[in-house]
Amino acid sequence: MRWQGLAPVMRPDAQWLLLGSFPGLASLKAQQYYGHPRNQFWRLVGDVRGVDLVSLPYEARLAALQDLRIALWDVISETEREGSLDSAIRRPDVSDLARLLRELPALRVIGFNGGTAGRLGQRLLGDLAKVYRVLVLPSSSPAHTMPYDDKLRAWRALNTVSGPPIRQE
Repeated sequence: MRWQGLAPVMRPDAQWLLLGSFPGLASLKAQQYYGHPRNQFWRLVGDVRGVDLVSLPYEARLAALQDLRIALWDVISETEREGSLDSAIRRPDVSDLARLLRELPALRVIGFNGGTAGRLGQRLLGDLAKVYRVLVLPSSSPAHTMPYDDKLRAWRALNTVSGPPIRQE
């Protein structure tokens, strides 16, 4: 089956852009980023920023993310896939990351949620990757069985960027 991804969540003052690969079936059916109840994304981002995102309703989570100056999207905009695993992705259409980056003038950090997002996303960024702090983070997916504390340690690297954006025009 061919699936359409979710629209980006962003404001122009975002400093972080978090990119997944493509939503899983639970997320697509709910039309919510990281909609699987065992996905650790909301807990990880909340713990990194010191905000309880998990207890909020979905729309409030999105608003809180934007207030934290965090944008959210996926590197794949549309694909064929059976199930939710990245390994089952077939014939992906990639997202227009260059266009999105032009709409985020304050952006400093791009964090890829998992290896698939990181591999494809870095290819899409090309030379633009040199303009930002780029991190490939352990996947928040329940299929990635790394202990939570290890994932959180890696995700805390998002906080290490301070000062004005290093973007070059």
